[in-house]
Amino acid sequence: MIRILAIAVAAALAPLAASAESCPGNPRALGTERVIEVDAKTTPRVGRKQFPMTLPLHKKELVLTFDDGPWPGTTPKVLDALKNECVRATFFLLGKNVEAQPQLARRELAEGHSLGHHTYAHPLLDRMPLAKAEDEINHGIEEDEYAVYGQRRTDPVTPFFRFPGFASNRALLDRMQARRIVVFGADVWASDWDPMGPDQELRLILSRIDQIGSGIVLFHDTKQQTAQMLPAFLSELKRRGYRIVHVVPAGSRGILN
Repeated sequence: MIRILAIAVAAALAPLAASAESCPGNPRALGTERVIEVDAKTTPRVGRKQFPMTLPLHKKELVLTFDDGPWPGTTPKVLDALKNECVRATFFLLGKNVEAQPQLARRELAEGHSLGHHTYAHPLLDRMPLAKAEDEINHGIEEDEYAVYGQRRTDPVTPFFRFPGFASNRALLDRMQARRIVVFGADVWASDWDPMGPDQELRLILSRIDQIGSGIVLFHDTKQQTAQMLPAFLSELKRRGYRIVHVVPAGSRGILN
């Protein structure tokens, strides 16, 4: 099963870009401009909201990320919107939600997205003893890996992780670096954890993106307003000349294992 899924992922990544011209049924699609590889040895932590550095992006390049899913009422809408625009994103999965909705996590992989990790149940890890925090991280990774690849393991195929609430500490960051797991923060977010309508969220995130010019964008695919807003957001990015970058592990570590 793992080899079949791996071949599918490799095929999805083969072009390393999904241009608007090649987007089926949508010649005006935003598309995915390029793919960059990220390695914890050289880039252990990214996102200027939390760390000194971010990904090596050019002006008007964005990496789209989604936390806390998969969720049955909203993740399919998010995936539909991304597919319609031939945009690839990174999903930071909660193990308990993957356990409940494994087919949605597998769909994310099949459609060419990167699957990172976000713990099992979303506790704030900096408030826990180190061993307990790492158990929570590993529990989430194990559930994600089992649902998507059919193996329980703590060495993930895609070694990307985001701390719930960005709540990390030096010991946890050092431990993730030793495990060669890239820790993602963000450069900008939509604040979609706050109550708001899709139009308000669209205006807010576009104004913030215009201020920073490029970076890692954080959404939550569990939020109804985000799912409703996303088609208009992607269309507006195209109109404003933004380009989408997809992140994958350096050397596609583990994909062909």
